[in-house]
Amino acid sequence: MKIAVLTSGGDAPGMNAAIRAVVRAGEVYGHEIFGVKDGYQGMIDDIMIPLNHQSVSGMLSLGGTFLGTSRAPEFLKEEVRQKAVDNLKNRGIEALIAIGGDGTYRGAMDLAKMGLKTIGLPGTIDNDIAGTDFTIGFHTAVETIVDAIDKLRDTSTSHQRCSIVEVMGRHCGDLALFAGICGGAEFIITPENPMNKEEIISKLKQHKKEGRRHAIIVITEKILNVYEFADEITQKSGFASRATVLGYIQRGGSPCPEDRILGSRMGAYAVELLNDGVYGVCVGVRDERMVHLPFSNVVGQSRPKNELYKLVKKVS
Repeated sequence: MKIAVLTSGGDAPGMNAAIRAVVRAGEVYGHEIFGVKDGYQGMIDDIMIPLNHQSVSGMLSLGGTFLGTSRAPEFLKEEVRQKAVDNLKNRGIEALIAIGGDGTYRGAMDLAKMGLKTIGLPGTIDNDIAGTDFTIGFHTAVETIVDAIDKLRDTSTSHQRCSIVEVMGRHCGDLALFAGICGGAEFIITPENPMNKEEIISKLKQHKKEGRRHAIIVITEKILNVYEFADEITQKSGFASRATVLGYIQRGGSPCPEDRILGSRMGAYAVELLNDGVYGVCVGVRDERMVHLPFSNVVGQSRPKNELYKLVKKVS
């Protein structure tokens, strides 16, 4: 079988590990693997390269995605998707493994409805995909954030500051949750765990009276303007405050061991599913086991509130 693999949407550490696993597991089973350049745009423009054991050598430790990625809004049009499917068929490609987030899954689900054998792998640092405990790239991003928090704590303590750290995640607060716990944050603000500004300022005043020299607030992006909040804390709490937006640094870097293993497991599992005639599904990990669910069970679905929020109340 000829199988195409692509990465789409935001890049995530561990995507290369997943591509590598698709290629090497595919060769074990006698498949030909093609890499689609720059996500769905590469399907539209018919830019694909053959991949083999040697061409993915050394990719395991590289961050980002060597195939490239993009966002292709025109892919929402059925005639554009049909062109992409025709490009695959002209090459004799029967199946597609798409690595990315919710938008990538929507594209893959639409392609499945058009008769293409598709498998989705969750590749996003936000950990915002239903049907899986963890997504490829999440653990590395948490390590990056924790490293930043540790450094900010040093300077915050020296200057008796309250540092606000804004992290990615959009509608999912897992990055802030995990990194906040690991970094010893005093406050963790997420879509699932909203906090009243006045309550935080009141607690900071109490911290100041108790002689504490610093405080860390970790917050998911797009909840409030962190620079304005820092000014308000400075004016009202007794702590000087500074805001740091980590931004795209969270996406970069060599994948940590967990993401190398997860990407490898998911890539190989996707090939095994195609061998078994299973497609139109997305891969996940549940309680350390590989699982798969239909796209319709995952796309657009929200994740349940993480049990770790109970821990936050006890240790923050």
